[in-house]
Amino acid sequence: MPDVDLAEQQRVVEAFLAAAREGDFDALVEMLDPEVTLRVDAGPGSPLAHDPIVGVEAVLAEAQRWRALAPYSRPAVVNGVAGAVIGRPDGTVFTVVALTVANGRINAIDFLVDPAKLARLSH
Repeated sequence: MPDVDLAEQQRVVEAFLAAAREGDFDALVEMLDPEVTLRVDAGPGSPLAHDPIVGVEAVLAEAQRWRALAPYSRPAVVNGVAGAVIGRPDGTVFTVVALTVANGRINAIDFLVDPAKLARLSH
């Protein structure tokens, strides 16, 4: 659960996205809680599905797989918290990401990549 207002959440998320685009590993580490958890809702049978990943190093290793999409990300509000929408180069939505900010750091990153669920989202 976030412990700061939406504007502060958005500030942290925008800084995180900028650091991801630039490949600024040190800045990314500073923005993540030591026990950050990354979850992926990819849908049944998806090769992107996996158990939650916990810890800065493990999360950043997983995030490297997604780095090529960073230039196509834009900030968004996702289920009431700051996040991002990441598109493909053709403009279609690839994933929606919710980031939970507590104590000034991101402590949860939730990717939604399930095509069936993405199709039901409102823009």
